[in-house]
Order: sequence, then structure tokens, then C-alpha cells
Amino acid sequence: MHVGIVGGGIIGLAVARALLQQHPGLALTVFEKEPVVAIHQTGRNSGVVHAGLYYEPGSLKATLCRRGVMLLHAFAAERGLDYQECGKVVVAQDEVERERLERIHQRALANGVPGVALIDRDELARLEPHARGIAALHSPHTAIVDYGAVTRALAAEVVERGGTVRTGAEVSELRLRDDGGATLRLAGRTDRHDLDAVVLCGGLHSDRLAEQVGDDAEPRIIPFRGEYYRLAPGRTHLVNGLIYPVPDPALPFLGVHHTRTVDGEVLVGPNAVLALAREGYRWRSIDLGDLRDTVTWPGFHRLARRWWRAGASEMATSLSRTAFAAAARRSLPALRARDLRRGPAGVRAQAVTRDGELVDDFWITHHGRVVALRNAPSPAGTAALAIAEHVRDLLPVP
Repeated sequence: MHVGIVGGGIIGLAVARALLQQHPGLALTVFEKEPVVAIHQTGRNSGVVHAGLYYEPGSLKATLCRRGVMLLHAFAAERGLDYQECGKVVVAQDEVERERLERIHQRALANGVPGVALIDRDELARLEPHARGIAALHSPHTAIVDYGAVTRALAAEVVERGGTVRTGAEVSELRLRDDGGATLRLAGRTDRHDLDAVVLCGGLHSDRLAEQVGDDAEPRIIPFRGEYYRLAPGRTHLVNGLIYPVPDPALPFLGVHHTRTVDGEVLVGPNAVLALAREGYRWRSIDLGDLRDTVTWPGFHRLARRWWRAGASEMATSLSRTAFAAAARRSLPALRARDLRRGPAGVRAQAVTRDGELVDDFWITHHGRVVALRNAPSPAGTAALAIAEHVRDLLPVP
């Protein structure tokens, strides 16, 4: 039996590892279109290992995040990867946010997040002297890691276990066969691959891959760019761990926050602006085909009508460092615009329904012996090893 994994991000390689662990000797190939693994969402994020504060109890995000934290911590220890439990505070600025914070606290408790507690402004000042707010939620075991390093370690283990990781292998055609398997062709090559089972972990292109094997057009991936700044080296002392605002419960984005990284930097961000290409890491990155797919999707128009004010505000933070600093200063008033240095940007593959709803949970579909991850945004990095177990159990491998 030959299994193919499309996508060499953290989830694709975690799935490959999980299958090889359970089925030693399995013929397995990971197809990654880029020259190296972890180029896109996996390698372009703040590196936070989420504890499970925000997610609806019983949802896939909640259950797989909590399981994923334990598996990721153990894997990092086993492979000698840097994993730092620096802790996190979610800071409320007013009474409305305090009420939201209390609801987040109840969710965190329901999800089994260890050590999480509501704290007052004095305790907040002890943990994060430069943060300001009337109250906060403290998660002492929220951690940071380098997800690119984790993914490279997963790729190494896949090869150690006899699997193949093919880079520079872009899937151009994918067809479901009558027997439940699939046939795959690669761009620029004439050979074809007849696979008995396939897992689609295509991230920003997950909907397109899934449609090729008969999945529905819904949900459609709408790309949102998240831009980061770095704190100037002389100002990193402003942040001890992770400082987050209280998120708007109607949106899947967590707002501009302050994040230490394992190499000692502090990232500030991200915002969330519509990307003009699925791999559009800059304003000048425009793909007309991607843009057409976005603007012709009925859900996009419904989404835009509902959230145009929030979109305009996010665009302002993208175009103006002063506006970005103002958003970041709500919980860190000592921050100044001149403290910010341009940092990396990532693109979130956000699934949107035809009705204009942002898909909040992981969305996984199953056709024959093809499993497709249709929506796997944050905390997918944290949950990756648990998502891999879940997918492995869906896939009928004898």
C-alpha cells in the first residue's frame, strides 16, 4: 500500500510520522511544492504553543489543542528542541473586556488548561511590569517554540522511519479513483502516482485540492495577511512572556499582541488584512487568479459587508506604523512607534462559508481513502501531533 501526503507543513509531516509509527514499513511519500518544508503558515507565525484558552469546549480545536500540547512538549524534549513555558497574560482594559475575560476563563477551565487564573492589576504588574489593564487572565504554561524546527525534525523522523519527503513536487492534478484511492500528477512532470490513500494538508490551497477529489466548493479559503513588527533590541525588556488583548468573540483573530520568541526577540502583531494572493506576504504580491477566487465567492461579499469597519481599521495598521503602534499600546503603553522594526508576515488560510461565516473549528472531510484538512488555522501548530492521530484513525490503512 502506498500513502501520499500533500503538503510539507507541520500537519502533513506530523500525519506522515503518525502513520509510519503505527504501520512500520508503510510506503509513504510527502509531496511538498517548495524547495524546503515549512515555508508558509508553519514557518511564518509567532511560535506560540497555545494552552487552549479560547476554544469551545468539546470542539476539535479544544480537544486536539490540549492533547497536542502534551505531545508537542514530549516531542521537543525527545528531539532536543527549545520549548519555553514563558506564560501568557490576556489583559482586559475595561469592564466589557473583563466580562469577556471571565467567559474565557470558564472555557479554559472546561478545557482543562492547567494553572489558569484571573488576576488583578497588582499581580499583572508583578508578572509584566510594563503591561496595563484592570485585570488579566494568567496562563502560566503557555509556551513558545520554533515550529519550523519542529517540522524539520518531523521530516527527519519520517525519513528515518522509511518514508520519502519530496520537495519541489507541486501537485498539478489529483483524481479520485473508483476504488477509493487517487491518482496524482506533478507540475512539469509526465509521471503519475497511483496512491492507495491520500491526506491533503495543502493549507492555503486546501479547498482547491479537496475539490479535485469531489469535495464541495464550500468552505472557500480567503487569505488574510498577518504582519508583525519586531521590538528594537533595546526595548525587548518591555515584555517578559506573552501579552495579549481580550479578543472580540465574533472574530477568529486574537488582535495585536506581544510575543517573545525562543531566540530572544519580541514580535508585535499580527494585524489581519485581506491578502491579494494566497501567498501574498506583501501588498505588491498580487495573483489575479487568487484574487478572482476571493471576490467571486458569495461568502466574501457577506463577510465584507458585515466587517468592513474592522477591515478598514486593520488596513490602517498595515499602512501606518503609527496606527500599528497605537493598537499595540493599548496593553503596553510604554511602546512607541520608533520602537518598532518591520518583521515577518504570514498568510492565514481562513475558511469562509457561502453564508459569509468564518469557520472557527478545524474542518476535516473524508472521501474514499482521501482525507482533506479544509480548515486548520491556529492552534493547528500546537495541535499538529494530535491532529495527526485523529487523521490517522480516519484513514483506512490495513
